[in-house]
Amino acid sequence: MNRRKLLKRAGLVTMASALAPSTFMASCANEASEKNGDLKSTVLTGRRKLRTLEVSAIGMGVQNMHRHYTSTVPYRPNMIKILQAAYDKGVTFYDTAEAYGPFENEKILGEAIQSFRNNVVITSKFGWNIDLETGQRLPGLNSKPEHIKLAVEGMLKRLKTDRIDLLYQHRVDPEVPIEDVAGAVKQLMDEGKVLHWGLSEPGVQTVRRAHAELPLTAIQNEYSMIWRGPENDIIPLCEELGIGFVPWWPLACQLLTGSIDEQTRFAPTDIRANTSRYAPENLPQNLKLVEVIKTWGMEKNATPAQIALAWLQAQKPFIVPIPGTTQMAHMEQNIKADNIKFTTDELFSLNEQIKAIDIKGLRLPEFVLQFSNVEAPKKN
Repeated sequence: MNRRKLLKRAGLVTMASALAPSTFMASCANEASEKNGDLKSTVLTGRRKLRTLEVSAIGMGVQNMHRHYTSTVPYRPNMIKILQAAYDKGVTFYDTAEAYGPFENEKILGEAIQSFRNNVVITSKFGWNIDLETGQRLPGLNSKPEHIKLAVEGMLKRLKTDRIDLLYQHRVDPEVPIEDVAGAVKQLMDEGKVLHWGLSEPGVQTVRRAHAELPLTAIQNEYSMIWRGPENDIIPLCEELGIGFVPWWPLACQLLTGSIDEQTRFAPTDIRANTSRYAPENLPQNLKLVEVIKTWGMEKNATPAQIALAWLQAQKPFIVPIPGTTQMAHMEQNIKADNIKFTTDELFSLNEQIKAIDIKGLRLPEFVLQFSNVEAPKKN
């Protein structure tokens, strides 16, 4: 069976890893660091704004706490402890979606934050074609207005809350005008069930149309040292329109943490086994970037993961990365990245070194990439 057929078959069987690129983010969000950097603070005090929404300078992805990308199932009480400890250490921005599980990570987050719900910002996402009663994943997307409203009702129950602080359309539906999507979200806002909204991996013109209809708070795209595509259009557009930007896969599914080497191979159930960025023929070239990061880590007395996160923060003041993890130590290490600062000259030098490395391989399987940069149809 060739690679594409294998991927499609896996998608039909599991759906959780084939039809939702966001779930790949989920499965690879265990952003591990090698060791704890000697940084002065263990509490995240920095704050940033996504348009008018204030959040911690580093958020936390809540995607793989129901099932690790290696297909192991983390111990649920430990996941709740990590989420609660993150709050104790200053994290106020938690990102999840109905597609993660489906439903399971919303339940975990909802349980974890009950004692401090009013002090944090939680996000969720709609848009994949999920049976809202059974959680069964169906082919394609569904952003029909009535489906959106029902999806949000389910989110509220699972998250044990009366509102979603930031609601994203997970992927642009090529069959539903974005104006209709915005209209449904506006109704939810009028009811107090949604406070802010955003888009994930959208086309540029769809962003403009959506923002004109109902101002967007944030755009969520993959963005890291190894994938800088959003710098071409989406990030400049966010700056122009005053929209926040939230990078997913900020550590490139552990590649930027130093925990992967040229000999690393991935199990068939691991998304990286089917993503050419991590293929054996491409790893040696791509790991040259990690060597650059390690050098800067020695200079800044920080781990590679901390350097990679601090680099994201340094690009724009409205960028808030959301690394995820199932390990307490990694959560603690990730938030310390906010203490790392680059001078103008240092950032220029680091960016030049990054640009000099030709990254090999696609960031996602081809059949998943088709859901990115989609433009919504015109409204009749």
